[in-house]
Amino acid sequence: MRSLILGLLLVVGLEAKDIYATLNIYASQKADLAFNSSGIVDKVLVDVSSEVTKGDILATLQNDDLKALLEIAKTALKYAKNDYDRQVKVRHIIDKARFDQYAFKYQNAKSKFKYQKALLDKTILKAPFNGTIYVKSTELGDVVSGQMIKTAFKIQSSTSRKVILEFDQKYWKSVKIGQKYKYQVDGDDKTYTTIITKIYPYVDGKNQKIKAQADAKGLMVGLFGDGYISVD
Repeated sequence: MRSLILGLLLVVGLEAKDIYATLNIYASQKADLAFNSSGIVDKVLVDVSSEVTKGDILATLQNDDLKALLEIAKTALKYAKNDYDRQVKVRHIIDKARFDQYAFKYQNAKSKFKYQKALLDKTILKAPFNGTIYVKSTELGDVVSGQMIKTAFKIQSSTSRKVILEFDQKYWKSVKIGQKYKYQVDGDDKTYTTIITKIYPYVDGKNQKIKAQADAKGLMVGLFGDGYISVD
């Protein structure tokens, strides 16, 4: 009988203690995108809910003038390089000052080409990562000002999500990275399970809560819910 009681006490002592925690769902990645140049919107290639890949062009400004200037810089660079390459072959028999002049012209042409390309690139808005467009704030013909930055699109990761959970500060010694968190979100009867990957190193002074983070997939950004952290 005594051994049975001790066994029961041991089992009770090893049971997991559940700590209540509320949660909100956020996108793992998100960004506000805007043109860093002035001009008129010439093309809009995506809409809300568009799936994009890193590097995809989302919209462009009218840039025919900059394309022409880039071609001029490209041609100047081509001939400056030809001149420089010819001088390299006879470098041992020509004056050093003369050779330096050709080297300077070549380096100057390269710099001008890079500069013109950078100006052109500022008129092309590209996706910074794979994701979904969830806000579109620009239309064909809109006037854009580089001095007054305005968000053109908002992008978030397509399915990758992060669960931000909050629990009472009194459990600050109990909750650890690697523990399981079982939860439900509003409007869904399914129980999800994830693993805590990060614990924020501070207590929120407004509600005396500590935040932790876990990963999720496919849930809609903005959902909220609650669940329990399993603490061994």
